[in-house]
Amino acid sequence: MAQVTLAVDGMGGDAGLTVTVPSVAQLLARHDNVRVLFVALQDSAEKALAAAGLLNHPRLELVPAAEVVTMDDPVAVALRNKKQSSMRIAINQVRDGRAQAAVSAGNTGALMAVSRFVLKTLPGIERPAICAPIPTRKGQCHMLDLGANVDSEPQHLLQFAIMGSALVRAVDGIEKPRVALLNIGEEDIKGNEQIKEAARLLEKHPLLNYVGFVEGNGIFNGDVDVVVSDGFVGNVALKTMEGVASMISHMIREEISSSWLNKLSGVMALPVLRGLKQRLDPQRYNGASLVGLNGIVVKSHGGADVNGFVSALRVAIHEAERNVPALIRAGLAQSPVTEAGENE
Repeated sequence: MAQVTLAVDGMGGDAGLTVTVPSVAQLLARHDNVRVLFVALQDSAEKALAAAGLLNHPRLELVPAAEVVTMDDPVAVALRNKKQSSMRIAINQVRDGRAQAAVSAGNTGALMAVSRFVLKTLPGIERPAICAPIPTRKGQCHMLDLGANVDSEPQHLLQFAIMGSALVRAVDGIEKPRVALLNIGEEDIKGNEQIKEAARLLEKHPLLNYVGFVEGNGIFNGDVDVVVSDGFVGNVALKTMEGVASMISHMIREEISSSWLNKLSGVMALPVLRGLKQRLDPQRYNGASLVGLNGIVVKSHGGADVNGFVSALRVAIHEAERNVPALIRAGLAQSPVTEAGENE
């Protein structure tokens, strides 16, 4: 198996080194073909790495950074004033060819802006998108955009579809991913003009297996592999899903603890509840891809625990092994309608 080098922003996220260091330790122990460029503030990182037994690890290199992009930093500050941040330097490793992918749990807006500035977009891509897996009855689907672009034209939705389809072919091994547009109904007459025009573009594309519209409740049926929307709608849908999952978990705990009989029933149902929790665990699906860039960047949830951050690292490995940007580039090259992207 070919070696994969990841650039990891060790300072990103709510917990920083307390999550990223043990995550990297777990990854290196389980993947002999992975090398890590660990980008972090040197003094604090050396102490954390030494405590984890990683400081002199043969497949880990500490890359010093001078500053950190906080979760509250405005995008302009991260982009213009923090050029020596752990986030920026991690992405620089991909640009310079030292790493095949970068992973960060940092500020989402900053990560997208810095990634786009440093790596540029692929030819034919005007706007990168955030893509993440969503659990369904039959496994998972991938949804994009989840918040990078709050206003998208039909052309952009076509680009999202091409990128999502290429990603699913690479990551899930599905030869002809079923692509659907998120809409308020499945009938052709439903939706605004943006969605209707996007549908016409997707139908014409030779590489897309476009299956029509999907409603919000249909995302979870497992009948589609790629769900396309603009970033505003996609982000609202994602946050709604997270809220509903949290509410269900809370209600189950409340019901079990409400009486001694329910507690007894809960003990008997424990294997079932554990299985349900595992299937719905957001940490299991952690790792959103910033697709459309000249390089691989994976965004971990800022509040991810060690298992969640390891999931994001594995997403990056998977995409690097399959060279997802090259697959997207090939899909765009066969598009009769895409235009040149912003590569200046």
